[in-house]
Amino acid sequence: MTPEQIVSVRNYLCKRFATEGIAIKPRKVQDSVEVYLNDEILGILYIDDEDKTDISYDLNISILQQDLDEA
Repeated sequence: MTPEQIVSVRNYLCKRFATEGIAIKPRKVQDSVEVYLNDEILGILYIDDEDKTDISYDLNISILQQDLDEA
């Protein structure tokens, strides 16, 4: 993902979730980034840009049973 795409997606997620606590960090692979909420990893965001005119993003969030038990 380009730096511009990262900023755009971060701004969207902050607005959608009504928080400024979202951070996006690049990974070694170019097709995804890590999404953090208040310094805790929330998930991995993938970009689908094979068709340059129809770009989409896919946010995968993993929830551990342990986290549910603690909630």
